[in-house]
Amino acid sequence: MKRRVVVTGMGAVTSLSLKVGDLWEKVIAGKSGIHELKIFDTTNHKVKFGGDIHDWSPDEYIDRKEIKRLDRFTQFALVCAVDAVNDSGLDFSKEDPFRCGVIIGSGIGGLNEIEEQVGRLITKGPDKVSAFTIPKLMVNAAAGHVSIRYGLKGINFAVATACASATNAMGSAFQSIRSGETDIVITGGTEAACTPMGLAGFANMKALSERHDDPQGASRPFDAQRDGFVLSEGAGLVIFEEYEHAKARGAHIYAEILGYGASADGGHITSPDANGTGAGRAMSEALKDAELSPERVDYINAHGTSTPLGDKAETTAIKNVFGDHAYKLSVSSTKSQLGHLLGASGGVEIILSILALQHNLCPPTINLQNPDPDCDLDYTPNEPKEKPLSVVMSNSFGFGGHNASLVAGRV
Repeated sequence: MKRRVVVTGMGAVTSLSLKVGDLWEKVIAGKSGIHELKIFDTTNHKVKFGGDIHDWSPDEYIDRKEIKRLDRFTQFALVCAVDAVNDSGLDFSKEDPFRCGVIIGSGIGGLNEIEEQVGRLITKGPDKVSAFTIPKLMVNAAAGHVSIRYGLKGINFAVATACASATNAMGSAFQSIRSGETDIVITGGTEAACTPMGLAGFANMKALSERHDDPQGASRPFDAQRDGFVLSEGAGLVIFEEYEHAKARGAHIYAEILGYGASADGGHITSPDANGTGAGRAMSEALKDAELSPERVDYINAHGTSTPLGDKAETTAIKNVFGDHAYKLSVSSTKSQLGHLLGASGGVEIILSILALQHNLCPPTINLQNPDPDCDLDYTPNEPKEKPLSVVMSNSFGFGGHNASLVAGRV
């Protein structure tokens, strides 16, 4: 018999808010976290706006000496982990550390550290490269430091599948608990790619919106005038826990994770399959894993990045998987408000999906003013929608052709 997996804690760091409760309120109110970038000089950049966390200060969570030894993406993860653990009420001193793990995704890892140390290498020579360079930039640093923080000795690794990283990480955590390998896993994603090279790299490949006259209106998933995604940073981590374990300690349970599906496009390194075949496969596998018919799903938090190809492909995939029910579903993309957190996006979006479930309220897709005829589903335009929700899905698709979907429901 498969063990049940539930969510007992959540933590999020975004440009819109640094706390889960406040984030939910602002998302439902249709607020945007996009603005002119402030954490570095964008004078010579083609794109000058995004979702940077310009007022970031983790002093309350991390010792000041330790902060200097952690790349920004690891700092985000540690703060989220502390909030999620506190939210869960867990006391790891009472748990078997070998039954507790950490799986955290990041598409890029320590890009801030890479840029800083390459600059030192070029301008000052190899002897001036920091001794902390490798431990700071490695993609597994976030997972490693979270496990160290709590003394967790169970399963521990990082997932790097571009924008599907967090959802693939959570899928692995789900499978680990369900199989009996672990009882508790801290999981999700973190990303801090709002850097000069990150911004320039995405801009030069024409992936980013260039709506400079209206940064807050730049991320417009499924709108006919969408012209690319908006680069953001942050993290979203959750506590996955075996149901009986959570019940025995009297934990507050937000939702149950019902199924997980993953696939590959096997086509192009950046462009999605135009027919959404791989994306559809991930959704179908998640439903199969959950032993649910498509008609049971009430809401989908779409990957919905605001790119011309991606949004159309995801719409096609949803239609292929859900058939006539696709037009009865509520769909939305909270990237319209948060921008694209790359490898962290799935972590934040499963949190928002679960809160939608809790409140029977679908978050809006803001900036959807000119519907694309090729995107003709109910994307919850501009205003939240009250609706009884029992089952929700969250999608994440990444460069490299990586696709991942999670299904969650009420306990």
